[in-house]
Amino acid sequence: MAVSETAVRRRTVEVLFGPVWLVLAAVAGAFALGAQVSPTLAAVPLVASVLVLGLPHGATDHVVAAHSGLSQRAYRFVAAVYLVLGGAYLVAWFLAPVASFVFFIALTLAHWGQGDCYVLSERSDGRYPASRGHAALLVATRGSLPMLVPLVAFPDIYERVFAWTVGLYGVGPDAVAWAFTPTARTVVAGALAVLFATTLAVGYRADGETWRLDAAETGLLVAFFGLVPPLFAIGLYFTLWHSLRHVVRTVLLDEPSVDALARGDRLTAALRYVRDAAPNTVGALAVLAAVWVAVPRTPAGVEGAVAAYLVLLAVLTLPHFLVVSALDRAQGVWSARES
Repeated sequence: MAVSETAVRRRTVEVLFGPVWLVLAAVAGAFALGAQVSPTLAAVPLVASVLVLGLPHGATDHVVAAHSGLSQRAYRFVAAVYLVLGGAYLVAWFLAPVASFVFFIALTLAHWGQGDCYVLSERSDGRYPASRGHAALLVATRGSLPMLVPLVAFPDIYERVFAWTVGLYGVGPDAVAWAFTPTARTVVAGALAVLFATTLAVGYRADGETWRLDAAETGLLVAFFGLVPPLFAIGLYFTLWHSLRHVVRTVLLDEPSVDALARGDRLTAALRYVRDAAPNTVGALAVLAAVWVAVPRTPAGVEGAVAAYLVLLAVLTLPHFLVVSALDRAQGVWSARES
């Protein structure tokens, strides 16, 4: 089974991830040549992620928990984590929306970096990253690509989305206006350049083949987020890159799904995932409806829909991040490495 499972993992990654690289490269190329997208169309990938991969990718955390040593009653444990931590964070949005938004950016940076760190570890059979320090650099680099490169490249759009979100709570964006100034963006750009160069330099001797993949993906994502308007870019990345990678990881935790993939039966594996994700996805949509009704300013238009959805994602990301962190620990993504 071990050899078969390794083969299944590699084949699944090759079949699913390769086309995503091509899609992101093609989109970046189109915008480099002058393509444009209207604000409404830019929001389509993010809105579509409500049902396609994005929101459902965290809806199987009870499956993840069952493989993480968290609890014998994984579903109840995860429900409690989401209720307590997600509920507390939802309350925080009403009390301090600006701080909650900033925390959401930091949390998402850590979580999205965490996802890519696992993939690189899996692709290298645990040789890459080579140490805890290298892993921390990878998480910071990969998470900064979608979260901070758009701040440097598209400050006006970034600030607009921030204003939409905190505006649901009757707050203006002035509290962090300094973050969008040319000076601040120059500092961020310089820090990112140092971070990216340091991460690649540290990883150079770890595993040659994986380092080349890491360097290529880093370059692709710098170009993608530097050229593609943030809302459109984040929607595509969240759905096709981050969420798909986590879905693959979760599917490979399920032995019947691995057996199905070994037989070339991708449909059965996909349907099993849909079955596991459906109940909690419906529950998340109920929370979205509650956010929509409860915020001081009723969401209106595309801007309001995007803002309400971002609040929902923030609330769900905190407990999801902790569950995935437990899985990282159980699979030795971090703890197996000593710097």
